[in-house]
Amino acid sequence: MAITAEQLAQVLEVTTRTIYRDIQTLQQTGIPVDGEAGIGYRLAPGYQLPPLMFDFEELQALLLGSSMVQAWTDPDLAKAAAKAESKIRAILPEPLLQKADQQPYQVPKFEKHDNVRNTHGILRKACEQYLKITMDYQDAQQSSTLRTVWPLGLIFWGERWTLLAWCELRDDFRHFRLDRMIKIQPTSKPFEQIPERSLKYFLDNRLY
Repeated sequence: MAITAEQLAQVLEVTTRTIYRDIQTLQQTGIPVDGEAGIGYRLAPGYQLPPLMFDFEELQALLLGSSMVQAWTDPDLAKAAAKAESKIRAILPEPLLQKADQQPYQVPKFEKHDNVRNTHGILRKACEQYLKITMDYQDAQQSSTLRTVWPLGLIFWGERWTLLAWCELRDDFRHFRLDRMIKIQPTSKPFEQIPERSLKYFLDNRLY
């Protein structure tokens, strides 16, 4: 029985354009997918796709990474991680899944972190869109300053997250702890993408 691109798109939560593109890719690699747009597609009888399988340590790493994203990053990214994890779990044999759920690494999720996670979302989108932000920032002595910064990346140091940014006030790279950001205001002002003021430059030349 053939299944249409629209049905596949609904099940996989993608666009029909993505389905058409992926079908074409499968056909080009020699996988016998029969059919055409408007009629439907089916895999030739007797053919089996090679299974997507992970060894135990690979599975541990994937599930742990998903848990960390769900617990520590912004709600939209956490939702995407949960969806990806559900797809991985759907293809796993039950014995391997049971073993993975007993792994020693656990990442609890606490509602008290929700404010910081919402901050993650604002900062991540500003980084991705290269937009300046303004914020009231409180230092270790609880003195507040108004900063306009170019958000470059979010860095986790094992105990806390910081925003790496180019600070217009200091005219240099600065780290800002997310838990010391009192008020954040995204702007519509883009910042120039300068190689010497980038996340890559900092990681390559200024991290240590």
